[in-house]
Amino acid sequence: MNKWVHEVGQSIQRRNLLCRGQSVLVAVSGGLDSMVLLHLLGALSETYSWKIVVAHFNHQLRGRSSGADERLVQKTSRKLKLRFVTGHGDVKKLARANRLSIEMAARKLRHEFLARVAKKLGIKTIALAHHADDQVELFFVRLFRGAGIDGLAGMKWKSPSPVDSTLELVRPLLNQPKKLLCEYAKSEKIHFREDISNASIDFQRNRIRHELIPFLKKHYQPALERTTLRVMEILGAESSRAKSATLDWWSSKSKPSFSNLSIALQRRSLRLQLLAQNVSTNFKLIESLRAKEGQFIEVGAEFSVARDSEGQVQVRKSKTAGFKSVPPGKFHLSKLRGEILYQGTKVQWAILRKRGDQVLRTSNCLFFDADKIGPKITLRLWQAGDKFQPIGMAAPVKLQNLFTNLKIPKTERHERIVATQARGEIFWVEGLRISEGFKLDNKSSRRLKWQWQRL
Repeated sequence: MNKWVHEVGQSIQRRNLLCRGQSVLVAVSGGLDSMVLLHLLGALSETYSWKIVVAHFNHQLRGRSSGADERLVQKTSRKLKLRFVTGHGDVKKLARANRLSIEMAARKLRHEFLARVAKKLGIKTIALAHHADDQVELFFVRLFRGAGIDGLAGMKWKSPSPVDSTLELVRPLLNQPKKLLCEYAKSEKIHFREDISNASIDFQRNRIRHELIPFLKKHYQPALERTTLRVMEILGAESSRAKSATLDWWSSKSKPSFSNLSIALQRRSLRLQLLAQNVSTNFKLIESLRAKEGQFIEVGAEFSVARDSEGQVQVRKSKTAGFKSVPPGKFHLSKLRGEILYQGTKVQWAILRKRGDQVLRTSNCLFFDADKIGPKITLRLWQAGDKFQPIGMAAPVKLQNLFTNLKIPKTERHERIVATQARGEIFWVEGLRISEGFKLDNKSSRRLKWQWQRL
């Protein structure tokens, strides 16, 4: 047996990736990495009695080339006397429909296929061909995305399938450099197909592979792969320790309060709870939860989250956002002052006749030109198509766009009150700047003091 193959076999046993005699589904694309993995596991199966099934997913991205990949994997499986299963999916269609990158859409469909085949055949383990060079590239991809310690630790030797947690993904080549895979393919005359998209620098990962890493190796660290993998191993160990410490805190009967935990454990605790409830996490969300006790924070359009004083995370479904059919509130500025209650908000107004009047400015208080507005006012909720021209803007814009730019939650937008004058023009939107068309100027003789309060 080839010395390198023997070493990989020992690594697999030492890490308990595959047990003697077990079944394993091997994901094979037809490229060098997966074809080497297939041949290697095939050679080792004579010693370890593994029952190998080959799975190939056709992404339908490269026309005839995709079909040629599939035929090669099928032919190789037949030669090795292994069962072959294939599937296909429309990656571009999924990417368009869900606004995903081609890479992410392909990954989603591929993992769904692998999980589907594994479940059908009663196989619990899926082998993937990720290697050491993939780990290094992933480190920089995630670094540029601002990933935390878990992300920078990279892929694990064993991890649950992203589609079905009862299935296990194993990566027998994770510590092997691409160079050794190339040498093995050459020595064993293994046929494989090159994906020409791997050479394109249109994708960030390829730019990291072909431009950044060679540059860093040449000018900064010749042993970049080794040092990066060492850092990832350290981060992985520290990530595991942080998770363990968090679980210890949860289970402790005399545990310190959430506020007395270190920032690292606070973040880890919140993140683990969110992930357990299938809530996608990011740094901004975690920090908002840490800082705001008892305040629900909207996550997308479906639900919101909050944490209590003990650090426990609550998730609740958001109210369905939509335009409401609520009667408007109409009134007349026939008096110098007055107030009206509308949809839980009290609006007070006063007409100030003298330009030299001293005015006490407070929060939720604006001043308009009373004569430009006129005496008839209507209060109502925001509606589809409403336009408003904030002071300083050259033309009216849709309120929808203003709310989006200001990142006002969808469920909150439909509670915002607007005020219109007799011609139906909006001069006030709750929480926004005053209108350009109704602002005070040098010709203004009467001022409308407009103050509101949510009850």
